Amino acid sequence: MTELPTQPSLRRMKAFGVRPKRDLGQNFLVDSNILGVIERAADLHPDDVALEIGGGLGVLSEHLAPRCAHVHVVELDRSLEPALRDALDAHPNTTLHLADAMKLDLAGLDPEPTAVVANLPYGIAASAILRTVEELPRVTRWVAMVQKEVGERLAAAPATPAYGAPSVLAQLSCEVKVHRAVSRTVFHPVPNVDSVLVALRRTGPPADPALRRLVSGAFAHRRKALARSVALAGAGDRDAVRAALAAAGLPDDVRAERLSPDDFRALHAALTTEAGG
Repeated sequence: MTELPTQPSLRRMKAFGVRPKRDLGQNFLVDSNILGVIERAADLHPDDVALEIGGGLGVLSEHLAPRCAHVHVVELDRSLEPALRDALDAHPNTTLHLADAMKLDLAGLDPEPTAVVANLPYGIAASAILRTVEELPRVTRWVAMVQKEVGERLAAAPATPAYGAPSVLAQLSCEVKVHRAVSRTVFHPVPNVDSVLVALRRTGPPADPALRRLVSGAFAHRRKALARSVALAGAGDRDAVRAALAAAGLPDDVRAERLSPDDFRALHAALTTEAGG
């Protein structure tokens, strides 16, 4: 009988005949040293409830379980269930959700998550982070493995090339930073892109839907002035936005990338005041 590898991901791949699916962006963690790095960055407490999106082969899941009160593990690929059960069955404080994380009823998770810790599938990384910021108000910390460009975009400062709607939407509610770069060799298969750990700490409540629409509309046509972009996106009246920009002390022909998250909050407040008469 062929001896199985000792590293959990490699062992489960062999034991359960798992082959990574490139169409799902599956790059499994195979260097267990990175698990401690992720856990320390997340600053987990014994009463935390962690949400892991993209459970994969369960190596992060089984590392987190003894360190917090509960772990919700979300995995889209049902063929990974045997490998995940192998990781989770020893930990009664875990719940496996075989579901699409972008469709799962996050607000219905019980117990309610307080932290998001994940090696995120690259295709949904930014969207998943923003969705949890908006829909899980009790989450105070995020540590996620993401593509380098996604991490830099979320943490970008105004008037920089990477700054855009995801930057503003994340930073309206959170302090965001790129925690550290991650070697490609911690994954199997080795990805063709660089990765980073991005860390967020909540600083305020989720932005309301009207503010999110304003931000998205402002960047929809980023080569145009903000007021024009908002109008073209169907997110507001151009003249009203220009008046609100002036009321907020901002140039009425400014482009979206020049506004900080606080500027967007002030613009939204001015628009709301104007609409209220």
